[in-house]
Amino acid sequence: MNVLFYKLKPMVFWPSRESIRKSLPPQFQEYPWRKTVSIIDCFELFIERPSSPNASAQTWSNYKSNNTIKYRISITPQGLISFISKRWGGRVSDKQITGESGYLTNLLPGDLVLADRGFDIPELAAMVGAEVKIPAFTRGKCQMTAHEIESTRKLAHVRIHVERVIGLLCGKYTILNGDLPVELLFVREGEELTTLDKIVTVCCSLVNLCDGIIL
Repeated sequence: MNVLFYKLKPMVFWPSRESIRKSLPPQFQEYPWRKTVSIIDCFELFIERPSSPNASAQTWSNYKSNNTIKYRISITPQGLISFISKRWGGRVSDKQITGESGYLTNLLPGDLVLADRGFDIPELAAMVGAEVKIPAFTRGKCQMTAHEIESTRKLAHVRIHVERVIGLLCGKYTILNGDLPVELLFVREGEELTTLDKIVTVCCSLVNLCDGIIL
């Protein structure tokens, strides 16, 4: 796994803005999607329940009703995985991961990021001059306006590709399925990444070597 990780990790990289815009798929060539450089989401992997109460609390996911490890993923409009974070406990919010994972350092002024409602991060992206589009919130409203409904529909149509990539990642590489042993979360002396981090990175690299999902 160490050899695979060091050989394949360069396959997960952030392309230049110019290279992204030169090869935009047709559904991203119309306004306002032309400025899209990243579509983001998080995915969670089930793990065995840690024996430590503190570790168990940090990895408990209310969304999954299980102990999980969460990863932050970004793809380009072409479907290339351009960023994968280190592991985070399932308890951590998507917003916190986005702010502390190093993802924002890749954005440039004028870039557009597409995200789900859980990524309420417009102010974080604004700090680097980027813009985030998320679906309209329905909380506190009787119903959405016609404009909000149409805008949300169009956003869902282009944002769904990141869910397709996650589905391919976890469906193709079954090592990521089931309750993963907590031993994969240990960090060896002198290293920053866990074995699970390396496995996830290798799987993401292999996905990037497969045929693209966006035509």
